[in-house]
Amino acid sequence: MNEILQTTVAGSLPKPAWLAAPQMLWAPWRQTGAVLAEAQCDATMLAVRLQLGAGIDIPSDGEQARQHFVHGFLAGLDGIDFENKVTMGIRNNRYDAQVPQVIGALKRRHSVHAAEAKAARAATTGKVKFTLPGPMTIVDTIADRFYGDRVKMAMAFAELLNEEAKELAALGIDTIQFDEPAFNVFTDEVLDWGIPALLRAAQGLSCTTVVHVCYGYGIKANNDWKKTLGEEWRQYERIFPELARSPIHQVSLEVANSRVPIEFIGLLKGKDVLVGCIDVASEMAETPEAVAATIRRAMAYVAPERLFPCTNCGMAPMARDLAYAKLAALSAGAALVRRELGA
Repeated sequence: MNEILQTTVAGSLPKPAWLAAPQMLWAPWRQTGAVLAEAQCDATMLAVRLQLGAGIDIPSDGEQARQHFVHGFLAGLDGIDFENKVTMGIRNNRYDAQVPQVIGALKRRHSVHAAEAKAARAATTGKVKFTLPGPMTIVDTIADRFYGDRVKMAMAFAELLNEEAKELAALGIDTIQFDEPAFNVFTDEVLDWGIPALLRAAQGLSCTTVVHVCYGYGIKANNDWKKTLGEEWRQYERIFPELARSPIHQVSLEVANSRVPIEFIGLLKGKDVLVGCIDVASEMAETPEAVAATIRRAMAYVAPERLFPCTNCGMAPMARDLAYAKLAALSAGAALVRRELGA
């Protein structure tokens, strides 16, 4: 593995067509029952190996066993009704989604993601990361019919996430990332209870911890929202100082083709920074030179030893060949900068 500028991914990757319908969120599965479970583990191992083949230093499970980055975890919990979904506006009503309902006290029936974590761990002798949804983003992606209080419900989810994360770490997962795209939407609430809920989810973990804060998948609703944010996207400015003071080890953010002022990375003093060098809303693979240019911009604020070139967000809805072409460009761009540094 490379010693500096280690490449990684933000989370989800496209699923093979034999597992799920391609290029869509909440894609229906092609299999059922035990056959589906086996196929999900096979796809997880394949995703890890394809990432390694593209030159990625720290691959993820690719979320191959989940229909959605939030609902995949929720499916393993008691107290949630998936049979009677309701339409709800999420991300501050940016778009509507069919979501399950919390109808009782939340409890894990068993480890939710152990099978695919074991599959990912078995696919490589190197480091591997696993992603989980953050408490604030879960609360924003489910209908509450029981708790009547977003903070109380977020803390209940945080406790269950902590149980799950500790089991994943015990299975040999090196890095656990909590996905919090809602942090860029509810910036007041982030400081009040979003970060405290995140810290509860990460409490006591022995592995590397990451929080991923981005502007969402490359879908139309998110792209349209970005157009309303003005010439500078300044959401990170409010939340990064607080994250810098937290015990979370790493922060993952969107940079490529965004209007985020690059100097905001300097607000994350003392943290490793996963800099998004791959635009998940673009239908063209980046060139290694473009990736290298983003890395160089980031190095003005973060030492290369603390910089991890990454994707802006997950790539589940993307064409599979395009996604892996982008990962190859990510790896090649990081290699260019390493050679410049004599590493």
